[in-house]
Amino acid sequence: MNTKVRLAIMNFLEFAVWGAYLTCMGNYLGIAGLGDKISWFYAIQGIVSIFMPTLMGIVADKYIQPQRLLGLCHLVAGVFMIGCWWMGEQAGFGQELADKSLFILLYTLSVAFYMPTIALTNTAAFAILKKDGLDTVKDFPPIRVLGTVGFIATMWFVNCAFIDDSGFGFTLAENAHKFQYTYMQFFVSGVLSIVLFAYCYSLPECKLEKKEGKVSLAESLGLNAFKLFKRRQMALFFIFSALLGMCLQVTNGFAGPFLTSFKGIPEYADSFAANNATMLTSISQISEACCILMIPFFLKRFGIKVVMLMSLFAWVFRFGLFGVGNPAMPGVIFFILSCVVYGVAFDFFNVSGGIFVDQECEPSIKASAQGLFMMMTNGLGATIGTLAAGEIVNAYCTWIDGFLVGDWKTCWFIFAGFAMVVGVAFALVFKPEKKPITDIKH
Repeated sequence: MNTKVRLAIMNFLEFAVWGAYLTCMGNYLGIAGLGDKISWFYAIQGIVSIFMPTLMGIVADKYIQPQRLLGLCHLVAGVFMIGCWWMGEQAGFGQELADKSLFILLYTLSVAFYMPTIALTNTAAFAILKKDGLDTVKDFPPIRVLGTVGFIATMWFVNCAFIDDSGFGFTLAENAHKFQYTYMQFFVSGVLSIVLFAYCYSLPECKLEKKEGKVSLAESLGLNAFKLFKRRQMALFFIFSALLGMCLQVTNGFAGPFLTSFKGIPEYADSFAANNATMLTSISQISEACCILMIPFFLKRFGIKVVMLMSLFAWVFRFGLFGVGNPAMPGVIFFILSCVVYGVAFDFFNVSGGIFVDQECEPSIKASAQGLFMMMTNGLGATIGTLAAGEIVNAYCTWIDGFLVGDWKTCWFIFAGFAMVVGVAFALVFKPEKKPITDIKH
């Protein structure tokens, strides 16, 4: 099979695992008696991303080939995610969990092993592409776009799939038990993780880079990736990675409960947006798939600073458009536009940032550097941002009859204002090297 096709399948499965629950988990947590902990469930992903991607990056640089470590992490993550499904199954549909602490523990262990796989997927893809003499800037984005397709596929699956006493099927009607409102979303994620574990062992090997001569303690622990902070450009890049990371999980955590809350308002109760929040927000991932394919052009034409600025100001529109929209016409158009700009907001930083980091560091620390990038965005940034967003939402909204209702408009405008401030600051202080990314030497 063609190398790029094999890597595309890897990316499809990698993000299909995440798409099964990331955007609809909040709805189930409200039903399970954990509605006030939604921000913490998304913050947990950030907390484990502070150290797990870096630790796994060290292992992938020094001890285990990244594609094999990727498979092992998915095996462990899948087993714990199926444990979450089993606890929900024991409680029953529409019932609160009997042991909420154990559920949180199983979820935490699952995401602790899943989050490093995002960086490991990049590391393995870059290594295999280079081994075959391919160009990462040109050939990686079309491969990565299949990851977004996988994310969309499972979003649509859990939005349309239902289960009841008669069995399993698909529907767009509001009947039976839709996966997007139940623990079945965790079952889908867990099974796909185990499938990817098996698939990883069919991938080409990625030989470890062995350093000649005496190796320092910092090098043996993979801590030499932090030397990138000595360069002003990279230090600022990682700092703004964390600030932008504060935006990443806000809509993943609260867009679903926000859109579903309109079911509690009679004039919007039967609207498509209120009853199919997961499918509506999947427009974000469709936009993401399209934007990934534009990254090579934008990086080579404008450079990393302009691409990052586009991302930062896209977040302003992402949040602001949610604030002015509603599920009826013409208000729903604002929701759709918010989803469309998400592609620029997410991809123009996350994907191009991964390519930028790969170009900026030497081969012996590439996996560690990707882990560091992951730590700053999905770790420190996402943790602080999600918890702060949770406090803001809890201050303006409350759970009533299974719906999170309140002054959502103010919440979205606060998030948009933060993104605006970060964007202006970045434009003023970040000054990258005056040469195309393809000419940057290791």
